Amino acid sequence: MGSPEREVEEEEVSKGTWKHAAFHVATTIATPAAYAPLPFALASLSWPLGVTSLVFATLTTWYSSILIASLWKWNGDKHLTYRNLAYSIFGSGGYWCIALFQQVASLGNNIAIQIAAGSSLKAVYKHYHEAGTLTLQHFIVFFGVFELVLSQLPDIHSLRWVNALCTFSTIGFAATTIGVTIYAGKKMDRESVSYSLQGSSASKFFKAINALGVIAFSFGDAMLPEIQNTVREPARKNMYKGISAAYSVIVLSYWQLAFSGYWAFGSEVETNILASLSNPEWTVIMANLFAAIQISGCFQIYCRPTYAYFEERTMSTNELTNHFSMRSHLVRLCFTTIYMVLVTLIAAAMPFFGDFVSICGAIGFTPLDFVFPALAYLKAGNVPKNTQVRLLMRLLNIFIAIYFSIVAVLGCTGAIRFIVEDVSTYKFFHDM
Repeated sequence: MGSPEREVEEEEVSKGTWKHAAFHVATTIATPAAYAPLPFALASLSWPLGVTSLVFATLTTWYSSILIASLWKWNGDKHLTYRNLAYSIFGSGGYWCIALFQQVASLGNNIAIQIAAGSSLKAVYKHYHEAGTLTLQHFIVFFGVFELVLSQLPDIHSLRWVNALCTFSTIGFAATTIGVTIYAGKKMDRESVSYSLQGSSASKFFKAINALGVIAFSFGDAMLPEIQNTVREPARKNMYKGISAAYSVIVLSYWQLAFSGYWAFGSEVETNILASLSNPEWTVIMANLFAAIQISGCFQIYCRPTYAYFEERTMSTNELTNHFSMRSHLVRLCFTTIYMVLVTLIAAAMPFFGDFVSICGAIGFTPLDFVFPALAYLKAGNVPKNTQVRLLMRLLNIFIAIYFSIVAVLGCTGAIRFIVEDVSTYKFFHDM
């Protein structure tokens, strides 16, 4: 029985180096929308649990990414998408589960980061036009139009130079934000900063489980097989190097920003760390510009599974491989326009950044980046022959799958509670 979708062998796109893979992986994971809520997540968990959760999530997602990369051509066939990899291991049930989780992750991620991009652009605008009348919704729409233009590029590999720029913007954002955060922290009266958990026992509990979803979102990468498909042989070795290089950037930036942000502002830190920063003004403007640039590339990586799904059902094999076909351009323009209108409308109507981050992390990225890799490797991976190592790997993978399944349920519960509260507090299209 064949896969529910066609696999198109596009040998001409498999030209990427491990450096290109690192750019793509870093762009999909290390986004300002992923960095920005980490200090708030730590504030919701306190120092011991927050630090432990962040470090554990970092190591687990690196390990899980290596597992997914190791399953490249595990049965001799080339699987171009996450969905097809799941189908090859778990059958049609695995295919449709991954398709669902990937679409939830992609759509939720793009709604969240479009809100973040709009907020950053608005902050820059307000710096130069304090009495300006443009609202957050205007900037969400402007960003959506720009993404529609980028959406006409045919595939992930065609975005490699965009993502190279985005990776450098990630480093610029992290360095600027960390520097400004430490500067702000040193200027504050340190005795006035509290690290105690705020609110009632119920509130503390829901904030804590919501924070677990935020941390899961911060390491979301639902596109590894798609990225690996762009990498030249030896694909496994190049992907291992690319993943490890990307995670070196992630560790150096994520941990510093999370720890410095919580240290500087304590339990009063905002959901988006940029909202807690005000001086020096020029550095805050730089951080917001870096954020908007980086998000533009991340958005493209995450909308590609949806684009691919529609392309495979509306184009012939020849049109899929011929990027200069007029019909393929028109079809792509139609469904990318529909997608961008939908995402932009939701982001503008419900600009609750933190809520989308948490629910997307809980029910999108947690199954894809934590649970599935562990289970897939247990079923199809080349488990070491050494008995002790094999037993340890099996126990580790089972523990990861069970623990993060619980995290997904708890994180989703917390996120839904906060969405309900925000919808009852704010009107649709509220200018946050």
